[in-house]
Amino acid sequence: MVDKDDAKDLIDRARRWLAEDPDPDTRAELAALLDAEDLDALRDRFAGLLRFGTAGLRGELGAGPSRMNRAVVIRAAAGLAAFLREHGRGDGLVVVGYDARHKSADFARDTAAVLTGAGLRAAVLPRPLPTPVLAFAIGHLGAVAGVEVTASHNPPRDNGYKVYLGFGYPEPGEGAGSQIVAPADAEIAAGIEAVDALDQVPRAEDGWTVLGDDVLEAYVERAVSVLAPGSPRTARIVHTALHGVGTETVTATFARAGFPAPVPVAEQAAPDPDFPTVAFPNPEEPGAMDLAFATARAHEGVDLIVANDPDADRCAVAVPDASAAGWRMLTGDEVGALLATHLLRRGERGVFAESIVSSTLLGTLARAAGVPHEETLTGFKWISRVPGLRYGYEEALGYCVDPEGVRDKDGVTAALLITEYASALKEEGRTLSDALDELAHEHGVHATAQLSARVADLSLIPAAMDRLRTSPPVRLAGLAVTAADDLSLPKDGLPPTDGLRYVLEGDLDGLATRGRVVVRPSGTEPKLKCYLEIVLPAGLPVAAARERAARLLAELKRDVGAAAGL
Repeated sequence: MVDKDDAKDLIDRARRWLAEDPDPDTRAELAALLDAEDLDALRDRFAGLLRFGTAGLRGELGAGPSRMNRAVVIRAAAGLAAFLREHGRGDGLVVVGYDARHKSADFARDTAAVLTGAGLRAAVLPRPLPTPVLAFAIGHLGAVAGVEVTASHNPPRDNGYKVYLGFGYPEPGEGAGSQIVAPADAEIAAGIEAVDALDQVPRAEDGWTVLGDDVLEAYVERAVSVLAPGSPRTARIVHTALHGVGTETVTATFARAGFPAPVPVAEQAAPDPDFPTVAFPNPEEPGAMDLAFATARAHEGVDLIVANDPDADRCAVAVPDASAAGWRMLTGDEVGALLATHLLRRGERGVFAESIVSSTLLGTLARAAGVPHEETLTGFKWISRVPGLRYGYEEALGYCVDPEGVRDKDGVTAALLITEYASALKEEGRTLSDALDELAHEHGVHATAQLSARVADLSLIPAAMDRLRTSPPVRLAGLAVTAADDLSLPKDGLPPTDGLRYVLEGDLDGLATRGRVVVRPSGTEPKLKCYLEIVLPAGLPVAAARERAARLLAELKRDVGAAAGL
């Protein structure tokens, strides 16, 4: 039975929100729910204010404080403005970028209006552009902060709000140009919560700058500089933007670099916030690359397929294969190793960094080359803060190949660099697949996979973590668990995080075999993620070793799932 007082309070809160909602679309949605007295739907939308965390905001579009909407974004911008004033940047420049999702342009305009009303200087990118262009513009324009309105590769119904700082924080000089980390997120959240009513937030009618194409031109020029002077530029790619914003910028950079013009996947080249040809706008998802494969099969002389996610900060790669599809998607770890190998072949030095869930192969490559290697928590907000960073990657298709230009993952520069490597190999009569075989033979097969469980009941995720903490496994896939690290406790200099890491070792059929498992809740989706790796010794026949590693990964996936109760 519904408590009448609770129902009255819910309806009163919804009416107060409705009275100040500036968006006719969400006002109509909320008014319809009130007219229908749909208490369940109202509770869902008024369960609390959408949490501002280290990824900023991300959530489903809709009315109410638990959804992404103009009222929530106005409060977020006010919280950011308060944070900047508190840290002596109250008259600084903030650059605002946005993707092509539903409401992105509105959210960008509201952000500029709030920042201008707060006394800051706001500059908005000229149209929907890749997130890396925004990250570049922060340093290029000397901004104190940047905001990107995007939900990356989330479903069409979502949108988000990502914040960067142009100055070092929490320590001076630390992470300038990077996404925010604690305690900035908590301080901005406190500023958001301090907003009682929207009419308290001054919003300018005008006064901000809409930037011209000179910023994009500067980004393109900088992006092309990641290539080695005089390097081969002969590889031909098929490119898909997956209905996102990558086509224009990728086409421009490839033309400036002198590569053959990318062959577009025509059905996915133009921005479309409904993502009509894919079930999920993420190149890692099954079926997302089918049109790209078909386009590549229809064009002779294509050397590789490159895909960007909708905001073009990630880069996926596929290579020719003997399968029925004719093409094989490389894993993020494989692309990460190839990019690292290419940079090391070019003699690049500096720190090579990765997240703790990415393959241990990068550390092996760095040690062999005599360059420093670092591991960080998951996310480029951490990778980008590594002192002396030259290259950073994470397995979720994120690569930072030019940290001085873009202190974040960048799917455009990664596409240029992998195509340069493919061109160099092509001149030698080899392919990216050949390069992967050589790495496996020299350093051992490093096979990775992921077990990901999406849940409707969020309580299942902490329950699984508690189960693993109280009853940790002692053997997985026939290998002994030789170390079990609770990452919520300080470990290896890493900040505490909700995660578990298991190190596996054993002798299977006379072969020294290693493994690793990292389990963590997703920071952006209702998922529990388990990252799996099997490592076999160097010098084995590569094809047979890969088959063996695949069997062990399947066993590991089964055993980890059982241990977590998935």
